[in-house]
Amino acid sequence: MTEWHETEVRVRYAETDKMGIVHHANYLVWFELGRSDFCRARGFSYLEMEEKDDALMVVAESYCRYKSPAFYEDVITIRTRVAEVKSRAVQFIYEIYRPSDQTLLAVGETLHLVTDAKKKVRSLPKIYKEKLLADVQIDENAFPENQAPR
Repeated sequence: MTEWHETEVRVRYAETDKMGIVHHANYLVWFELGRSDFCRARGFSYLEMEEKDDALMVVAESYCRYKSPAFYEDVITIRTRVAEVKSRAVQFIYEIYRPSDQTLLAVGETLHLVTDAKKKVRSLPKIYKEKLLADVQIDENAFPENQAPR
C-alpha cells in the first residue's frame, strides 16, 4: 500500500445545504480531487493517460462512510492512497478530516476499471502501475502522534 497524499480545500458555500452542513454528494467530488492530485504528485495526470495511452480509469464502485459533518469555511484535508493495483483495476482509499480539531469526517473507497476510449476493459499500462505504487516519503513529524487519523 502506498503512503497518503494530502490535499487541502476550504468548504465553499455552494457545497452546503440549508443547515450549513456539507451535502453528502460533495465527498465523492472531494475523493476525485484527492485522486487527481495523488496522480499528479506521482508524475502523471488523467488527461495524459487518456490522450497518450488510451487508458481511462472508470469508477466501477464507490463507498463513503460519514463520521462527522463539515461546515461552510472549514478547511479540510483529503487523504488519498492506493489500496491495490491489479492488471485492469485500481482501488483508492480516502480519509477526509478537519485539522483544526482533528475530527475525522469521512472515509471511503473507489474502485476503477481501466478502459480504452471505446469503453473496452484493458490492462493498466505498466508505467502507471509503477507510478501509482511508487513510495512517497512522508514527514512523520508533520502530524504528532494521535492527532492525524491513520
